[in-house]
Amino acid sequence: MTAPTRVPLSVLDLATVREGHGSADALRGTIEIAKAADELGYRRFWVAEHHNMPAVASTSPPVLIGAVAAHTRQIRVGSGGVMLPNHMPFVVAEQFALLEALYPGRVDLGIGRAPGTDQATAAALRGVSPYLTVEQFPEHLRTLLGLLGDERMPTERLTATPAAESFPEVWMLGSSTYGAQVAAALGLPFCYAYHFAASSDVDGALRLYRNGFQPSPRCPRPWAMVSASVLAAETAEEARFLAGPSRVMALSLRTGRLGPMISPEAAAERELSDLDRAVLESLPGTQYAGTVEEVVSSLDTLVARTGADELILAGAVHDPATRVDSLARIAKAWGPVAG
Repeated sequence: MTAPTRVPLSVLDLATVREGHGSADALRGTIEIAKAADELGYRRFWVAEHHNMPAVASTSPPVLIGAVAAHTRQIRVGSGGVMLPNHMPFVVAEQFALLEALYPGRVDLGIGRAPGTDQATAAALRGVSPYLTVEQFPEHLRTLLGLLGDERMPTERLTATPAAESFPEVWMLGSSTYGAQVAAALGLPFCYAYHFAASSDVDGALRLYRNGFQPSPRCPRPWAMVSASVLAAETAEEARFLAGPSRVMALSLRTGRLGPMISPEAAAERELSDLDRAVLESLPGTQYAGTVEEVVSSLDTLVARTGADELILAGAVHDPATRVDSLARIAKAWGPVAG
């Protein structure tokens, strides 16, 4: 019996810093995960932008993307995403135009509107510039698109590189209807951050995106990617055990007690207050943790529900080897992909 054809799968990574390990170890782990994803046939490997977080070493996507691209062969590499209010559009355009020149046809620029950090750190990133504000996001996005070759938005006297031969693929990211509407109006592919919160309105956002989509030269039809946090293991019990650190990490984010990611053993033995236990029980940490059959079934349901054209798999784990094993199990069970 022929395996069903499914949507493409991609990977999102944070360069997770483990307790007792340094940032260099986290970055080496991300590169190893990217190499495995490349060999396993995943379509994209994206890294996030977060700042001043003890558990996340992915602070500068363009730098990390360059390292990942140098150690992989065919997988697309990109940002999930660059938080545009933290940066001037020309700087971002130059960085990603340079990456595209180094690795033509392989670079994605996912753009987000959130700060990717707390307000104090955002202020440190942006300084006192009146030009780096959330309110100016639409204008800055249009400028960025123009700098990266979008002829609908020409820029005067500025080019991101002297002689561009190709351009990165620009995506709009979001976890609300705002990003969906921006992506629709500008004719961009859209990635919905469903892994942030399973209770979010992914259905409403994608409906707005598809209904309002205005075709563009580089994206003639709507293309929606949905993220999900997953972990597949030999048994459901093992998967839940390995997902324990991600639940504690989610709790730390909610309570402001940030720190490096603890081990599964430490997570299992962690003593919690009644309040922490109540909060923890409401947090998924990892949305789909179980056997590969259970995880694939959940992903199939997510695709059927959302009509996603592609899925991107998140999943913070303590050991990069755990992530590689999970991705390998899913890739084998997922089978052939469309397109």
